[in-house]
Amino acid sequence: MTQFSDLNLDPRVLQALTESGYTTPTPIQADAIPHALEGRDVLGIAQTGTGKTAAFVLPMITRLAQGRARARMPRSLVLCPTRELAAQVAENFDKYTKHLKLTKALLIGGVSFKDQDALIDRGVDVLIATPGRLLDHFERGKLLLTGVQIMVVDEADRMLDMGFIPDIERIFGLVPPARQTFFFSATMAKEIERITKTFLKDPARIEVARQATTGENIAQGLVMFKAQRRETEASEKRAVLRALIDAEGEACSNAIIFCNRKIDVDILSKSLKKYGYDAEAIHGDLDQSQRTRTLEAFRDGRLRLLIASDVAARGLDIPAVSHVFNFDVPSHSEDYVHRIGRTGRAGRSGKALTICAPKDEKYLDAIEKLIAKEIPRIENPLKDAPAPEPRTERPHREERPAERRERRPRREERPRREERPAEPVAAVEQPEVEPVEVQAEVRPERTERPQRPERDRTEREASNRDGANRDPSERDRPDRDRLDRRPRHDDRVVGMGDDVPSFIRMSFAERRSA
Repeated sequence: MTQFSDLNLDPRVLQALTESGYTTPTPIQADAIPHALEGRDVLGIAQTGTGKTAAFVLPMITRLAQGRARARMPRSLVLCPTRELAAQVAENFDKYTKHLKLTKALLIGGVSFKDQDALIDRGVDVLIATPGRLLDHFERGKLLLTGVQIMVVDEADRMLDMGFIPDIERIFGLVPPARQTFFFSATMAKEIERITKTFLKDPARIEVARQATTGENIAQGLVMFKAQRRETEASEKRAVLRALIDAEGEACSNAIIFCNRKIDVDILSKSLKKYGYDAEAIHGDLDQSQRTRTLEAFRDGRLRLLIASDVAARGLDIPAVSHVFNFDVPSHSEDYVHRIGRTGRAGRSGKALTICAPKDEKYLDAIEKLIAKEIPRIENPLKDAPAPEPRTERPHREERPAERRERRPRREERPRREERPAEPVAAVEQPEVEPVEVQAEVRPERTERPQRPERDRTEREASNRDGANRDPSERDRPDRDRLDRRPRHDDRVVGMGDDVPSFIRMSFAERRSA
């Protein structure tokens, strides 16, 4: 059997492996490490939980043991789809380089740019980052990728699912062509194969197991669930999950429960806490510090149930996870392989249970087609539970008791309004009112407006004709004689003083002369 000492690793790396308790490599590690140490590109395909992270970390730090990084120019680059996976790679780097003087920087979201810039400015040998945060630093002019010697793309198929393929292609254009490239994934989609053919040069293809296979040490089970009423489907499904957890008893020391939607993660977490279960939620909308605290509590055994979205399906390397519960059947069949791969790691045994509603059967068919086997069906633990009592509905009018109907006569039995006897009305004496004589309103006769003398109209028409024949420059000029005319003593208007406009004075004068 191959040992780590047979793989030509750096002695200081072997010392760290021995102190960590590892002596025998996994199949993916035994096949990938020799090709990586030779400087070849590696395309690794293996089911999750088989040690793919160490398969590229160990040869990478062995090759980087000699040399020194320059400021803002990392010597190697590791791209990860999620913050949790990037943090896990950083932990493996710290574990295996404790006897080497190599530096690292972790570039993920939710952390201050200032702290990350300080690490990059000092120079790092290994740069571990998510694609989005890496490009943010590059666009701000804080990072140069021209010194990258080794580039690693971890969980390449997850990069495709999360829409990182355009970013990956852009990053490949920023690193030098003369580099060593590692691609590792549990599944290999067609788009990933296109990228590998474009950016990998004669890679060594390492496939230790058929793509998208599940570990034989993981016991799988499926509960076919059908709600009694549509409006109570969510609560009945949560009751089935609690019954499955209780049925496992002490064997379920800790578990990860997966949901498809973030809102369901929060609802399920609150529901389990309400029933006394030790549970916490983790998904992409939570603050990074809160996600880190929750994962640390789960790793340390202080938290029993971790309710997660698919953000935790990749990169969680927690060897002691005993159970995985799929509260929702994953819509992507490959996610099922990654989800149940959180248990049964490092040769341990594990158990994965899934709850399937009728609407999820099409996803179930795709999963069974992918893994090439049928998931064993198990009995619903709440099958013999009494059905919830139906709601008490208000009885129909014809079904009401007779005594209630007698309280008020029917419409046809009531006397009509015109048939009801008229009640006598007491006569009220009205006081006598004396008639008032109304006189007709007399309006004053309308005085007709005096007609303007014929002579005035003739003079006005003549002036208009003179104005039409006048020069345009003089046509709009005011009559200076009228404006300069001063009022005579006999032309004064009582009550208006001497400052009377000439046009008003002219009209009065004309009327007086008439």
